[in-house]
Amino acid sequence: METPAGKRFLCMTGTLHRSLQIPSLGPAAHPSPGLFRDWGAAAKSWISDADRILLDDSIAANDCATSQLERLSVERAGPRRALFFKPENVTCAVITCGGMCPGINDVIRSIVMHAHYGYGVRRILGLRYGYEGLNPAFKHVPEELTPDRVAKIQYLGGSILGTSRGIQKATTMVDYLIELGVHVLFVVGGDGSQRGARDLFEEATRRGLALSVVGIPKTIDNDLLYMDRSFGYLTAFSEAVHSLIVAHAEAHGARNGIGLVKLMGRDSGFIACAAALATAEANFVLIPEAPFRLEGRTGLFASLEERLASRRHALIVVAEGAGQDLLSNRPLETDASGNRRYGDIGIFLRDRITEHFLGNGISCSVKYIDPSYQLRGVIATPEDRIFCLQLGRHAVHAAMAGKTGMVVALWHQRYVHLPVHLVAEGRRKVDVEGDLWRCVLESTGQPAQMGF
Repeated sequence: METPAGKRFLCMTGTLHRSLQIPSLGPAAHPSPGLFRDWGAAAKSWISDADRILLDDSIAANDCATSQLERLSVERAGPRRALFFKPENVTCAVITCGGMCPGINDVIRSIVMHAHYGYGVRRILGLRYGYEGLNPAFKHVPEELTPDRVAKIQYLGGSILGTSRGIQKATTMVDYLIELGVHVLFVVGGDGSQRGARDLFEEATRRGLALSVVGIPKTIDNDLLYMDRSFGYLTAFSEAVHSLIVAHAEAHGARNGIGLVKLMGRDSGFIACAAALATAEANFVLIPEAPFRLEGRTGLFASLEERLASRRHALIVVAEGAGQDLLSNRPLETDASGNRRYGDIGIFLRDRITEHFLGNGISCSVKYIDPSYQLRGVIATPEDRIFCLQLGRHAVHAAMAGKTGMVVALWHQRYVHLPVHLVAEGRRKVDVEGDLWRCVLESTGQPAQMGF
């Protein structure tokens, strides 16, 4: 697993240490109820705020003398013996934002079932169509989420609550949460959505409100900082593998056949890398983190010619955000979330490859496959389902204890609480000097610096 640029945080003290602390709404004065009652005071399942996980669990040679006390750590997730809220008096709300992703319904179900049966929460609202659901001007009526309502939603793709991109004014959203009587808001979304959660947390804090805002990270691109993975990623690249298998069969069945598959990955190429490694059939993997050129002795065209001359077929996997510098004539456009609208690198490569070989008198057959939206709307795989269940239950544990301004995540194979500002500060990328990319280069045999 790639390690984020967080190594620069190692061995720092002071402000950053304090910034890794999870805000709390106040003292936890209520005992945990229900199914936790029989655990006993000494049960190992209880988690204390003092239980922490190192932010960076590696030690470089020149760091060996560093005091362990100076190493940065984050709060471990799990049930607390004492709660801030009396669950029977709490109203929770769930919101799903951004693009579709496998596992959203699994997360919703986990939150509802665990809040209801684990803690005795009796009122849980589902807010419709992302942050639009927190702006009364859109007139989206909240839905009551009960165990019966969510009982079978894990077998549905998408989100039963709907979703949208873009953010609303924090003041408007907090006003509406107050009107609805909400004490806990669960935000299911990616980095943009978590920036919105951060704004809500800050506005609630400014007003002195006892409102818990807890994020559950969602992005199939797997590009959120300080987490081993985000839910939906395993399902997405597993589904992508089928497209690569088909593209390889098409390419192998034609003389000078070229299979070209475009996968999701705006700024990070994790899906493209994982799918290519899982099939072990890709000859070229193009990702946003590794610039490439079409021309030149080691460019894509020359490398592709060499491959066809020796094997008569080739498979190319390209992430949607790769090669955007080659699409130089596109005007800068953004979507509702402020994300740049990228040009279609798949169509561009399909046409340019065809033109190049025809222009050089070489016949070829390019088979182009774009399964992007098929990856987003499928049902989560069993492993992803369990992951979604865990994220949902740990989010409920955190909220009932009064945690706020945070995101639940898996880090070094432990569930932790991350400050939302840490997650929202950037995107995780494939390290082109790291082991994952080296593994891709070894598997494909492509030039390390294509065209440079």
